[in-house]
Amino acid sequence: MTYTSDDRARLGLRESATFDRATIAAIQRAADTGIYDIRGWGAKRPLPHFDDLLFLGASMSRYPLEGYRERCATDVVLGDRFAKHPLHLDIPVTIAGMSFGALSGPAKEALGRGASEVGTSTTTGDGGMTTEERGQSKYLVYQYLPSRYGMNPEDLRKADAIEIVLGQGAKPGGGGMLLGQKISERVATMRTLPEGIDQRSACRHPDWTGPDDLTIKINELREITDWEKPVYVKVGATRTYYDVKLAVHAGADVVVVDGMQGGTAATQEVFIEHVGIPTLAAIPQAVQALQELGVHRRGAWGHHPRGAQGDGVHGATGRRGVQLIVSGGIRNGADVAKALALGADAVAIGTAALIALGDNHPRYAAEYEKIGSAAGFYDDYQDGNDPAGISTQDPELAARFDPVAGGHRLANYLRVLTMEAQTIARACGKSHVCHLEPDDLVAVSIEAAAMARVPLAGTDWIPGRSGTGL
Repeated sequence: MTYTSDDRARLGLRESATFDRATIAAIQRAADTGIYDIRGWGAKRPLPHFDDLLFLGASMSRYPLEGYRERCATDVVLGDRFAKHPLHLDIPVTIAGMSFGALSGPAKEALGRGASEVGTSTTTGDGGMTTEERGQSKYLVYQYLPSRYGMNPEDLRKADAIEIVLGQGAKPGGGGMLLGQKISERVATMRTLPEGIDQRSACRHPDWTGPDDLTIKINELREITDWEKPVYVKVGATRTYYDVKLAVHAGADVVVVDGMQGGTAATQEVFIEHVGIPTLAAIPQAVQALQELGVHRRGAWGHHPRGAQGDGVHGATGRRGVQLIVSGGIRNGADVAKALALGADAVAIGTAALIALGDNHPRYAAEYEKIGSAAGFYDDYQDGNDPAGISTQDPELAARFDPVAGGHRLANYLRVLTMEAQTIARACGKSHVCHLEPDDLVAVSIEAAAMARVPLAGTDWIPGRSGTGL
């Protein structure tokens, strides 16, 4: 018999906060199958996030900009610390790494089309470079992962930047997974794997055991590409302060920090929900590390003085900067603006980009129901049964997806993110979105105030720091 909420109230039945129905179902599933649960998406537990921050718009003590008459720039330069050809993007929103294998070929093509339409970059992911994505991407970042799937010098030279991946926000310390049903003949060939067999990527690179070895590897990559390409280092948010410092010392041009709200195509749910720290907590740690090294926000945006071929002339000191890209749960322009205000130079989106392409769309509601899910809840990316044709290698499903239309949808979404961030920046009196700063923010919860290191609204109190609290 199924009880309604009224029935439960009448009978005095209470749900346990510790053993709620989801927890009971998870225990029962584990007992029935004897294996841990694997899924995609990212952390679903409530965590302090950007919604817990508010902007202090200008009125009298600060002067806002007129939206229709005064310019608010959005461009950003990434990777001009050592690279001859840094990336100069039109917007500070990039597409995070999502592999061919996890995604279909048409979906990868759409990511390239959408990013190029608005002048930003996309990223290959674990699985190598596809002709579809390279052909449609104005700026393509090549991920160099522990698996080294598809890695070869030719593709490194074809890329516009190289991202060494040391960790991912959804699974820091853990490797990626690709189940056999998604390892098609093409995927297997690109990764040098047997077709149809489950694959688990390594959790650490075989080429080094510490930051000194990483320095050697970065220099090798620079030599292979004639010092033309920026080299990013990506870390999953855990011991962020120390990881960022080590990445900078190893020679990174750009550091990417991915918080635990970041998504994944497939990993253990226990990893997704219980390893890593929130994005909101990671950004100030990364910024502090960059500031202490004297490389934060030196010429990252807005027509700064530059010599020929990216010689890295910045401001009065001439010190080269290291840019910070933040990912993990970016959903709208307010999130973008808040990440920039906390000190990021750009953000990366993954899950949101898939939704913009058409993932979890209500038009497929009946088909999601057939596979035991629902539009808005579908997270079984690992199974390869995505009705939208995005996270699949099934030829019939992939053929449903129109990469031209999907790319245009993504471009529309990226434009909206950018316009929303500009709207907020103008309201705070800023002529560039990257001029936003922590002084423009307050928090509405003690946890968010402590993590983001901004005052609790209505006070000057930052938990963990001195202040009157008035």
